[in-house]
Amino acid sequence: MSRTTVRTAITTALASLATASAALIGAAALATPAQAATVTTSTLQTQLVNYTNATRARAGCKPLRVDSRLLLAARGHSAYQARTRKMSHIGSGGSTFVTRAHRAGYAWPMSENVAYGYPTASQTMKAWMASPGHRANILDCRAKAFAVGVYRATNGTPYYTQEFGWR
Repeated sequence: MSRTTVRTAITTALASLATASAALIGAAALATPAQAATVTTSTLQTQLVNYTNATRARAGCKPLRVDSRLLLAARGHSAYQARTRKMSHIGSGGSTFVTRAHRAGYAWPMSENVAYGYPTASQTMKAWMASPGHRANILDCRAKAFAVGVYRATNGTPYYTQEFGWR
């Protein structure tokens, strides 16, 4: 192969790569605002853990540790709410937050917050803090553990459950 042929092949390959890259960038730019703004449920959960502990710190409460058993109960309840598209403290088979925590292996359930439809963690936190009952759960300094579970319905609507525990 001559040097000219090699240069031509490299130039052609680079041009093809540039065209493919431009097409990918263009495709990414065509995403709808809703698609671009969708945050993973894991990120929403982490953000709500951080917001909750920051809010508690401002009120003079100690930070809560995340308990994997409460996370199991919270995610399960959020999934149930997303499937049924009903926000409620009553879950599958008439379960309560106490029942769900015990089924997940956690023996000291304290309280529960639920919400749905808020696209961001900050909006969800603001809604909970504007509700006297939810606010009281978040700011109860006797709580020691908690978890936040987020699950999306098939239409993308997020459902949130926050479980609190005594130990």
